[in-house]
Amino acid sequence: MIDPSEARTRIVSGLPLMGTETVSLTEAAGRITATAVLARLSNPPADVSAMDGYAVRAADTTEGAELRVTGEAPAGHPPDQTVTPGTCVRLFTGSVMPAGADAVLIQENTLRNGDCITVTQPVSPGRFIRPYGQDFTAGLPVIPAGKRLSARDIGLAAAANCPWITARRRPRVAILSTGDEIVMPGDNVPPGSIIGSAAFMLSALLKEAGADPVILPVARDSTGDIRQATSGLATVDMLLTIGGASVGDYDLVKAALGEAGLVTDFWKIAMRPGKPLMFGHLDATPVIGLPGNPVAVFVCAIVFVLPALRKMTGETTPDNGPEKARLTCDLPANDLRFDHLRATLKRDEAGTLIATPFSKQDSGMMNPLAACDALILRAAHAPAARTGDVCDIIRFGRRDD
Repeated sequence: MIDPSEARTRIVSGLPLMGTETVSLTEAAGRITATAVLARLSNPPADVSAMDGYAVRAADTTEGAELRVTGEAPAGHPPDQTVTPGTCVRLFTGSVMPAGADAVLIQENTLRNGDCITVTQPVSPGRFIRPYGQDFTAGLPVIPAGKRLSARDIGLAAAANCPWITARRRPRVAILSTGDEIVMPGDNVPPGSIIGSAAFMLSALLKEAGADPVILPVARDSTGDIRQATSGLATVDMLLTIGGASVGDYDLVKAALGEAGLVTDFWKIAMRPGKPLMFGHLDATPVIGLPGNPVAVFVCAIVFVLPALRKMTGETTPDNGPEKARLTCDLPANDLRFDHLRATLKRDEAGTLIATPFSKQDSGMMNPLAACDALILRAAHAPAARTGDVCDIIRFGRRDD
């Protein structure tokens, strides 16, 4: 058995980088930028007013001073007037600043009487003006390459007048469940059968990570069926198998793919859950053989598959790497396998993140998996831990700090 960190390095090291494609902003959310997004204009495109008020010369705004209003300039209608001593121009939020003005006197600090205003509070130079290019400047990057595009990034690209994004192609990932006992959700469930939940969970996780997964028909426990199911995958960027990679009489994935030309890099890793993990290449297609238990599938996907997808898409956005939390219970010394304990998280009265592992860590139990917030990481041969000790965790979903 090899260490999980070595296994992850060996999986990721030789993976290809996906090609590029151009996508519209409406299709770009969640995609990984292949090149930096360059602003096609500056924002603001001119000095503009940040408030409703009057464009003035700050030097003219002594308390009680009277200024003549020579015109107005609504947003979208640049002014023709020039502000001269003793004059002002009516502005609104987003209005372009007229020549000669160096400040905006907000309307709350004026008294209007016909074509004149009286200053009730002076304003300093530059006040309430959004200067040209304050947000970004034309020709410069607004979004770097390797960034997973959020809704906020889409808004930024739109503001920068970039309707198209050059993104990495989504990796096409085939998912193959194996086993005579596997039936699909909604099908008749004969005695001794189980629902193939892992493939659907894995598919959802891969979609969230930016892949394009496809669930293949279940392969039965025969080398011929497995070989048939994995033939014709020339357009697939990665193959993930579920089950059949252990040492039982009916664990046939390694043998069946070996007959088809699989070159195995490693088989079995020192982790829990997920010991019977396999990695190799079938021709040019990377193959990761996942365990059969759904919890082990999920943990192995977090630890190995998601980093692989990040490498294939060139993603540089920081991932949810290990964080620190404090234990709410004692843990025994660990054995030779790196452990991943399902746990819930919350914050104590002091705001410290605390982790509570489930009392049962059975890799076939889906209910605790759905309820957990994180994995507590326990290194091989870790000594016993006590309540209140700091532990490493991998948190799921959005962080709250």
